Amino acid sequence: MGAKHFGARVKRLEDPALLSGRGRFVDDLKLPGLLHACFVRSPHAHAMVRDIDSGAATAMPGVHTVLTANDLPEPMRRMPIPMLTPNPAIATPRTQTALAGDEVCYVGQPIAVVIADSRYLAEDAAAAVVVDYDVLAAVGDCRVGIRDGAPRAHSDLASNVIARFPLAYGDVDAAFTNAAHVFEEVLWQHRGGGMALETRAVLASHDPVADTLTVWSGTQTPHLGRGTLADLLDRNLESIRMIAPDVGGGFGPKAIFYPEEAVIPATALKLGRPVKWIEDRREHFLSATQERDQYWDMAIAVDAGGKILGVRGRMLHDSGAFVPWGVIMPYIAAVTVPGPYVVPAYHLETVVVLTNKVPTTPVRGAGRPQAVFAMERLLDRVARELSLDRAEVRRRNFIQPEQMPYAVGLLFRDGKPLIYDSGDYPKGQDEALRLAGYEGFRERQRVALEQGRLIGIGIGNYVEGTGLGPFEGVTVRVLPSGKVAVATGATNQGQGTRTTLSQIVAEQVGCRIEDIVMTIGDTGAIAQGVGAFASRQAVNAGCSAQLAGEAVRKQIIALAARTLGVNEDDIDLEDGKAVATTGNKPMVPFGELARLAQGIPGVSLPAGQAAGLEHTAYYTPPQAAYCSGTHVAEVEVDHMTGGVKVLNYTVAHDSGRVINPLIVDGQVQGGVAHGIGNALLEWMQYDDNAQPLTTTFADYLLPMATDVPTCAIAHVETVNPLNPLGVKGAGEGGTIPAPAAIIAAIEDALSPFNVHFAETPLTPERIVAALRAAGAYERLFAA
Repeated sequence: MGAKHFGARVKRLEDPALLSGRGRFVDDLKLPGLLHACFVRSPHAHAMVRDIDSGAATAMPGVHTVLTANDLPEPMRRMPIPMLTPNPAIATPRTQTALAGDEVCYVGQPIAVVIADSRYLAEDAAAAVVVDYDVLAAVGDCRVGIRDGAPRAHSDLASNVIARFPLAYGDVDAAFTNAAHVFEEVLWQHRGGGMALETRAVLASHDPVADTLTVWSGTQTPHLGRGTLADLLDRNLESIRMIAPDVGGGFGPKAIFYPEEAVIPATALKLGRPVKWIEDRREHFLSATQERDQYWDMAIAVDAGGKILGVRGRMLHDSGAFVPWGVIMPYIAAVTVPGPYVVPAYHLETVVVLTNKVPTTPVRGAGRPQAVFAMERLLDRVARELSLDRAEVRRRNFIQPEQMPYAVGLLFRDGKPLIYDSGDYPKGQDEALRLAGYEGFRERQRVALEQGRLIGIGIGNYVEGTGLGPFEGVTVRVLPSGKVAVATGATNQGQGTRTTLSQIVAEQVGCRIEDIVMTIGDTGAIAQGVGAFASRQAVNAGCSAQLAGEAVRKQIIALAARTLGVNEDDIDLEDGKAVATTGNKPMVPFGELARLAQGIPGVSLPAGQAAGLEHTAYYTPPQAAYCSGTHVAEVEVDHMTGGVKVLNYTVAHDSGRVINPLIVDGQVQGGVAHGIGNALLEWMQYDDNAQPLTTTFADYLLPMATDVPTCAIAHVETVNPLNPLGVKGAGEGGTIPAPAAIIAAIEDALSPFNVHFAETPLTPERIVAALRAAGAYERLFAA
């Protein structure tokens, strides 16, 4: 493939509309007769619902109806939302119904919905709905939930442990028995959310003449959502069209199918009017899925030189009240621990516990930040105990490029053996350290200390399985206008999917990138699709675009050769024209070829000529594509306030062949911002009774622009040999190792006081408390 479009820093095609206020999000859509919804949500973490009195609410002006679970159609009324990622380790699969019936299991669980002429009227009426609860004891901490005699998160379950599974290979007992050194760490990673700029949103409208239901949803997965909705409504799949218009951020939580996505279409069908629901920010805090908590008890065995002999431990995962995405997140965390290192023996027991909190599902990184935090903290401990440089400890344990493909010894979440396809981990770390000025840091640190400043540096390495199946689809079609239509089941929440796919198609078909007309995230445009999660779209949709583009290119060349009377080898495609390279170089525009390919009514097409110039490809990856990277964080800590400032941040990232460096840089930069939030700020707190405590941005803190430095980024490309583009995913790598690198840097900055940290987020209060416990202030004031 040439480099005209692929590999170029093409400005995002999405941006002109978004930056000029011409984006079309769900709330921008106005339909005649539109009604608005507000949900009645449980204020209790755990309770039985004895009665719902909606009489006063129904009588209020402008209110059209109040629906409870018994008012929903079958099978939605009683059918739990299907779990799309089952796992035999789940002892009792438990997903919620569209509206709670007899029991509520977390604060924010929807119980009823009010439909009114405006959201304001619906809000007022929702406040008038009277629910009689019998409040039950709640599980607010998964560590409490596994104890004998603990309350049950669901009244009908005998245990809060919903899954327990070991992952292991090698002889762990022998590794620890023969080790020169064994070090243990107890780690905790916080509960947090995706916190997309646009909250969740659903609009549904039913056409009674065609009996078609159209749903606009701020989702990452419209094809999956349509399938789930068809099951819940018992409708023909083809009678439902789901569209994801412009979506203001996804980050994982919007890949899930939520109760509201079922209830709103059901109300539109029942009332014969379009119905819209826009989640407010408080609802998002209460009812959008989150990620974590996780508690890790880990041990590492090493030889006298710091080489890893084995890793073992136990991870406790808080799943919240339900498992809508199965046990994917803790499973991914468990298989990610070995990372880019040779770990000869490994054993981790994972225990998944139900609590009375909002369910947890993948958020950017999907369990990997926790696993990387565990492994990198262990390696920092090894370096500290053996008086070795932290980068050197990692060098001694890296998998080498010549060992690729490298079989880790585990099964990945896709059911395939976890085999790293490619990568050069030593090179990635060396490049990051070079960009970060690592060799000269100790001198910078010494000078800063003389000035009374505490600065530190930290390293985080990771490997991520990306590009997961089962497939993604792309249709490429040349239109009679000469434009090239592209349709895909992939979606766009800010990743630049439209731009990257346009680059691939333009490269293959030989058209101008501005002549591509793309339909994205619309089940009416392409029969099959999966959507955006797991950093999968560059691999799956990108390769489908490549294959579909190649097929259409061949069709164009064949038809142009017949039309111009030359050999196929004598045709070049450029800027939407087929040009003969012989004679007087005649040409024919794509539009004319598209009309020729439609044929003449009543006349057979020439032999070998297909109808139209189009092709649909569904690329299916043979396994995950493993990207990797190294992050280096340099921070300054104010020892009096505990405040942390990230001074410099460096990333060396391997996402295979880079389609658009500008977009990958943006993905990495945005991921780092998310990682800084995870490391220092974001913490969804609950009390012992599972009542949420941080339900506004005054309490749940996000990084501001002043908190996030511009990253120094290097692309260390190793080609993925398993797909035709040679690409790997890039959407989550900026987030995954960030907490590990930042916490290590804070610890390094405070090394004069010998304090150590094993948690995220690391708040100023915790830093000050650790310094006080270490006697740091007495020493400082004495000096």
